[in-house]
Amino acid sequence: MKLYAVSDGPPSLAVRMALQALNIPYEHISVDYGKGEHMTEAYEKMNPQKEIPVLDDDGFFLSESNAILQYLCDKYAPTNALYPTDPKERAVVNHRLCFNQAFLYPQISAYVMAPIFFDYQRTEMGLKKLNIALAAFETYLQRGGMKYAASNGLTIADFPLVTSVMCLEAIAFDVRTRYPTVYEWYAGFKRDHPELWSIAAQGMEEIAEFEKNPPDLSGMVHPIHPIRKQAAKK
Repeated sequence: MKLYAVSDGPPSLAVRMALQALNIPYEHISVDYGKGEHMTEAYEKMNPQKEIPVLDDDGFFLSESNAILQYLCDKYAPTNALYPTDPKERAVVNHRLCFNQAFLYPQISAYVMAPIFFDYQRTEMGLKKLNIALAAFETYLQRGGMKYAASNGLTIADFPLVTSVMCLEAIAFDVRTRYPTVYEWYAGFKRDHPELWSIAAQGMEEIAEFEKNPPDLSGMVHPIHPIRKQAAKK
């Protein structure tokens, strides 16, 4: 099994945490985002979306991190509590996965990641959207009254949610004051699963460093995102 992934991308880190939690051996093939390796024809054959990560399970290529998380459990650990079999319990896990992918992470990505890697600015509107998403997450956790995002036990829903909130910590965004339930859940994961958190922590450190010193992506040709112009060297 091979995982084509970056070292700091939340979706990549979420899949790596699942592989670790399920004790599935794999080869991590690093994709050089700065060199645009995900934009090549070779990569497109694995994933026409040209997004990261991609799982190669003996020639079976699968993209979309949520689908990868579900596949790993279904194939390699069908009775594991990380992905419960009870329909209602599984529905909550699936909801949290969808919530992160469609509602929370897009706002975190737009506010945190896009201004680091591309020519975007953090705006009041972006902050408003981020706070709306975080407020919804706070409500879900409060109403659920459970230790983890979807259950009283760890599930695959926690992995992408943790790696999303990790981005906020990387830029010193104050989650604790306004969203105490989110903070307690996040801190609890870090405390109770240090072996999994260590995977995300490395990515967070990279993002934090990029926040201080944005990477030079001037050599990349991206079909959507505007590339930040680099100052001429004297």
